Formats: sequence, structure tokens, C-alpha cells
Amino acid sequence: MVRRDPRHSSATSRDDAGRASTWAVLLLVLVLAAGAATWRLDLVDPARERVESLYEQVLGGEEEPDPRTDPAAVPPPPGLSLPALTDPDPVADPVDPGAAGEPSPTAVRRVLERRLGEQRLGRRVSVAVAGATGAPAYAEGGALVPASTTKLLTSVAALETIEPGTTFATTTVLRGNRLVVVGGGDPFLMREPDAPGTTSVPARADITTLARLSAEQLGERGVRRVRVGYDDTLFSGPAFNPRWPETYRGDVIAPITALWVDQGRPETGFGRVDDPAAVAAQVFAAALAEAGVRVQGSPSPARGRGDEVAVVESAPVDDVVDRLLQVSDNEATEVLLRHVGLATGGAGSFVDGVRGVERTLERLGVPAPRRLYDGSGLSRENLVSPATLVGLLQAVVGADEDDPVRAVLGGLPVAGFSGSLTFRFDDAPPAAVGAVRAKTGTLSGVSSLAGTVVTRDGVPLVFALMLDRVGAADEGFAQAALDSAAAALGACRCARGGSGAGGG
Repeated sequence: MVRRDPRHSSATSRDDAGRASTWAVLLLVLVLAAGAATWRLDLVDPARERVESLYEQVLGGEEEPDPRTDPAAVPPPPGLSLPALTDPDPVADPVDPGAAGEPSPTAVRRVLERRLGEQRLGRRVSVAVAGATGAPAYAEGGALVPASTTKLLTSVAALETIEPGTTFATTTVLRGNRLVVVGGGDPFLMREPDAPGTTSVPARADITTLARLSAEQLGERGVRRVRVGYDDTLFSGPAFNPRWPETYRGDVIAPITALWVDQGRPETGFGRVDDPAAVAAQVFAAALAEAGVRVQGSPSPARGRGDEVAVVESAPVDDVVDRLLQVSDNEATEVLLRHVGLATGGAGSFVDGVRGVERTLERLGVPAPRRLYDGSGLSRENLVSPATLVGLLQAVVGADEDDPVRAVLGGLPVAGFSGSLTFRFDDAPPAAVGAVRAKTGTLSGVSSLAGTVVTRDGVPLVFALMLDRVGAADEGFAQAALDSAAAALGACRCARGGSGAGGG
């Protein structure tokens, strides 16, 4: 294959350039002259191939290979030698939970006691480890503060009770001269579209686009001026959970409303705004005016009744769950909790959402939480046993492949690789890195980890490891101890009748 020499300048000699230009003009004339005949005789492709052949002969060969379509043909930079390509090892067959064997209680106990017996972990340590089905092979301790492992409960309830593929729409409706922005509980509604060359994950709607679409529709209706209202009444009850510490207000989490932008964060600076719906309406009004509609007065609360003008929609619910589990998103989880409340017959309050979660767990046969007050785990008054988390994970693992709750498995962060576990498991055995998938939970004095792993001898396990009396000086140590315990489960030979724990 002939390639251009990258060391040569793009400027050729005048004679070469002149000859190339002359031939290019002649080739163009030939193409134009043959155009009518080839078109009528369906000879466009043969004619093009002939011209391309002439072009190659005259101008010196083929174009450089396109890295997007033929990356293997692109030569390496000068001085860099690359090994020959080899075929990868075949992908392992999927593990069949029903035929993979059972975990040995003795082996599991030895693995965990070695790593969770330190006094620095505090006086309250609760653990449960089970196979894909059946009672726990090892369990110790009772209900503790779960922190963000609570998000597993909310996620499963959302996927169980909300129709698969559901999106959450933010709309505008017109009644007289009032244009009302109606919040539909989109947890990721943004202030503006993604910057060029960037894409949010999951894909997200934005209120500036809603304003532009609304302006276009208003123009078609001959509407040149409006008053802007906003409706955030989809959810009921207090916007700030009374079971959260007051110090969280305006800092840790925004008031939970059906209408907001950027999850209640200000355009600049830190913290959260006091009234996310009002701020979202102000952003909308400014964008609407920018789009050419005259806005009279300031936005004010209004009922969202009237003719629909425009709409933007969130990502599907399963994508929302995937994201909130990956990054432990408190705001998105609390919005989903409100949707669970609506989907289970309530009015969309925190209380309705929790009741919906509890009913879903009961239907799945999962042990009920001792106390549950929110969806994200920010409340220190929540009490959940490891048996609840393990039972929930067993329900997910055992679900049919097309069951919506299976999305939870894809959302679990991967040890040393993704989400909230990207920078953890630094000292884990190689067999565990990339194999442990788990949801983290962290508050001051609280550390938990709940997820799945397959042992070295092929036994799938679900586990929940929980601490809630860790001293401030030992929080980093506690987190590393949970990572070590989960990693050791992945590295051990824990099958009943096997050779016992291994892999350190």
C-alpha cells in the first residue's frame, strides 16, 4: 500500500502542483462529459471506479486509512513498535446460579472474621453472605444505619412499580396569556443543553430547550407576549425530609421538588438553592425572552392547566437507576422515591414513597427494614439489617433476564473500575478487582457495602457488610476493611466441600 511520507511538506514543487492541477481539471471534464451517458445507462458506479483508478495513477495512490473505519491499517508513529495482534481468550460461559454449588459457612466465616474482627471497626458490625438462593451461609449482627445502601431498596422498588421505559416529562401549557412550566419530576433536568462535544450520561433534557421549543410554538400561534407561571405540585408533603439533619439544608441536598434545574444547584458557587422550582422558572423565563417572546412580570406559582405547548423528556427510569447507583446520587434517588409513592397509589410524599418501597419488598419476599424514612439513606434514623439487603440482591439475581429489576446489577459500581468504587480496592487480590460489584454507603461513623461477587471456584455470592459505630480517626481504615472483606470473598474457594478459603 502506498502512503504519503509524513515527513514531506504539503507544499509540492510548482511543476508538480501544476501537473496535478492540470490532470485534475482534465479528469473533471471527463467526468462531466460522461455524466449524461453513464446516468442513462446505469453506469455511474463503473464510471466512478474508472475515474478513481485514473486519479490514483495520476496523483500518487490511495488516501491514508481512516482510523474510524480501518484502525488496524493506520501505521504507528515513527519509533513505536507494536506487538502483533492476537485473538482474545473466549468469554467465559455465564454462571448458572442453580448449578454453581453452595457456599461453605465455615469458609465464608474464616474469610470475614480475619478481616472484620478488628476493634477499630467499632462495637457494631453486621454481616450477611448468601448464595444466589437460600438462607445466608453466614450472618452476624442486627439492623444498622445503612447509609447509601438504602438506594438499592429504592431502585428495586422503582423498577418494580414504574412501567419499564417510563420517562418524566417537563411541559409547558398555555391558558390565556399565561404560559406555565409544569414539573414532571425529572431528576436530571438541566439548565442548558450539553456543551458542544460533550454528552451527559444518561442523556438529559434541559429547560432552555423547552423555552426554545415553546417560543417556536407560540410564534406559530401568533402569541408574542406571555406571563410565566410554574407548577411543581406533582409531589406532596414537605420538600425537605424532617428526618434529615437540619445542617443538610442548603448544603448536602436540595429540597425535593417536581421542578428544578441542575438538581437545585445554583448557577455559580456551591450548595443548593432554597426554592428550586422558582429558580427553574426564572431560568425558563430568561431563555424564553432570549428566544423572542416578551415576558411580562416575574414567574409565579400557577396551576398547570391549559393547552400543551412543548415538552422535553428525561432518560428512561432504568437509565436513571443506573446513574444514581453508580454515583450514589441523593437527589435523583429521592425524586424516584416520590415517583414510587405515586406509582403505588400515594400522593407522592416521602411517607408515600417509603410505604411503596416496603410494600414492594413484602411482595418480593424480602425481610422488611426495621425503620425507613427516606430513599437515599441520608437519614441516620434508618435501620436496615444485612438480611434485608442480601434478600433484595437475591431477588434481583434470581429474576428473569428480561425483568426490569435486573438493571440494578448493571448499575452496581465495579471494584477498582467504575462509579463510587473507581478509587477503592487498591490492595485487593487481582481475582477480586473487576469482579466485585457493590453499592457503597457512607456517613460519618457509618460504612457499608452490599453487592455481588463470584468466588474463585465459581460460587455466586451476595453480601452485605455494615458498620455504624466507627470512630472519626478510623473511617478510612473501616472502608478499606470492608473492601478487603468483599475482595477476599471473590478470591476465596468457598464452595461447600471445596478446599476452603484461599487467596488471602
